[in-house]
Amino acid sequence: MARSVPPFPGFNAGGAAEPFELSWELFGELCRVLALRVAREYQPELVVGIAKAGVLPAAIIASILRVDFFCMKISRRSGDALVRSQPEVFGTAPPQVAGRRVLLVDELTTSGDTLRLALAAVRDVGPAEVRTATTFARTYGYHPDFFALENDAMIVFPWDRQVLQEGELVTHPVYREVLG
Repeated sequence: MARSVPPFPGFNAGGAAEPFELSWELFGELCRVLALRVAREYQPELVVGIAKAGVLPAAIIASILRVDFFCMKISRRSGDALVRSQPEVFGTAPPQVAGRRVLLVDELTTSGDTLRLALAAVRDVGPAEVRTATTFARTYGYHPDFFALENDAMIVFPWDRQVLQEGELVTHPVYREVLG
């Protein structure tokens, strides 16, 4: 059964009608909350962020937890364009995960396709244990081990709200209609 692919990260065609505009300040607080939730139940030795957007919360969480940070790229996109229906792993998981407790972080999960691929890639390297965390999770679909906030709205991330077009920052074309 083919799944519908969102046109942009954070987009949720079947979710709440109003978009959820995430400020940088709230993003920072959600990362802090997520780091605290992780620390209460798990002591990772390193954090792996899923590029592109998952590296943002991952780096912050790694800093708060005072552990090493690494990244790996998994995407459906090339640049800003959606080019594949299923995510693809580019490269391998960091070899530093071998024998260590790992926290795998992304900014959002809906279907879980990206996190499942990342989990498989990390497990291929032989960590002692691996758990997952996302800033946002949907009320349906895949749930990571840890998340900061459950939300079904279209999430407008602060790093995606504006893009460079002809030398000027403008509202991202995907958000123009919903943000006005």
